[in-house]
Amino acid sequence: MPTPAQIVLIAVAAVVVGCAPMPEPTSSPAPAPATADAMGRPALSARVLVIAHRGASGYLPEHTLAAYALAIAQGADFIEPDLVPTRDGVLIARHENELSATTDVGERPEFADRRATKIIDGVRVEGWFSEDFTLAEIRTLRARTPWPALRPEAAAEDGRHPIPTFAEVLALARAHPSVGVYPETKHPSHFERTGTRIDGTPIATDITRLLVETLVAAGFTDPARVVIQSFEPGNLIRLRREILPAAGLDLPLVQLLGNVDPARARPGDGFSAPFDLTDPALDAATLDARYPGLAKALGRSPAGIGYDALATPATLAWMRATYADGIGPWITNLVAREAITGIPQDANQPRARLTGAVTPLLADARRAGLAVHPYTLRAEPAFLALDPNGEIQSVEVAAIQLLELGATGYFIDHPDRGVAARGRGAPDRVEAIANHRPGTRSKR
Repeated sequence: MPTPAQIVLIAVAAVVVGCAPMPEPTSSPAPAPATADAMGRPALSARVLVIAHRGASGYLPEHTLAAYALAIAQGADFIEPDLVPTRDGVLIARHENELSATTDVGERPEFADRRATKIIDGVRVEGWFSEDFTLAEIRTLRARTPWPALRPEAAAEDGRHPIPTFAEVLALARAHPSVGVYPETKHPSHFERTGTRIDGTPIATDITRLLVETLVAAGFTDPARVVIQSFEPGNLIRLRREILPAAGLDLPLVQLLGNVDPARARPGDGFSAPFDLTDPALDAATLDARYPGLAKALGRSPAGIGYDALATPATLAWMRATYADGIGPWITNLVAREAITGIPQDANQPRARLTGAVTPLLADARRAGLAVHPYTLRAEPAFLALDPNGEIQSVEVAAIQLLELGATGYFIDHPDRGVAARGRGAPDRVEAIANHRPGTRSKR
């Protein structure tokens, strides 16, 4: 097995030569063909999935072809690009449409006049935004890691890697049959309906439809190799009812869940409620048309609901019946943590401790027939938690805990360690977890 340093060189070389194929990792067989589930939809893989969150972002600047290529070399089952549009309507891979945290745009004097303040999903954000740059301008920028102090290895690569388009990510994945792509639509309502460019004109870009068009153009439409995720239920429902059928596709969809604990919610935090359901102008008829059956599952109007209302047994069952094949919950929604106060922001040490409590969300979701892919596992101490005994819980132990609770995969910034964690248990235990059925329990 190559050393991590050698794998980085292989990954970067693959990009330099135009996504030339790398040797396929022996630990990650090609995805199994999709089979239909009880709803007649493509089933997510029966294997526990290791999803490379923004690529191998613990080792290289996130959302770069090098980070995705490294994730493939490390044995990830899926690579995850977050998608935002350029001014000329091309999807690029960035965690946010605000670019200064993950690129060098703030140091480019030619773009100083593009700095702006916008309201994104109800939150005031200042910076430089993808929708105000053409693809040609985006191509002049270079990626950087958002946590240089915590990830010096990744920070050493800052300024070396361009920003890829979604089409380029698909081209890389096509060269490696062992891997799938797990794209996220970022802020779809903002781009389609509520957001404006720096000049005040509407963005009016339907990134959900654009995502599918890009998949079709690339010929990358195998339901065993594509999973689409979003925090907004409305665009996932549109995919299931309109956009995918019009394209002749039937792909797995995953509903991401932000904070589901009302006690943690803060007004306007942008993480406790799906933005598409916060629009005060939504009337009952519009709500019922966009979210058919949700009011009945809730027992009230869905206007203004938080993610907590989407995490009940009744709404999980509605979700499964209406559009979703899985959920992607925040890990703290599953395994309760409490904050450790007084930790400096740049200190590389745990800032939370596990309480020992496990919420019913994961079991409820599995009982509803949903796959569960929690986010995000990270290996640095600053992102880890102390266990009830005061010991640091390693990323591998955290991953194994999630699998033992019934998770069917996880998002992780260090794919090699996620693959290792999946393989640390006895094969029959991993198989039992992967094929867990509602109403059963895996042995610990």
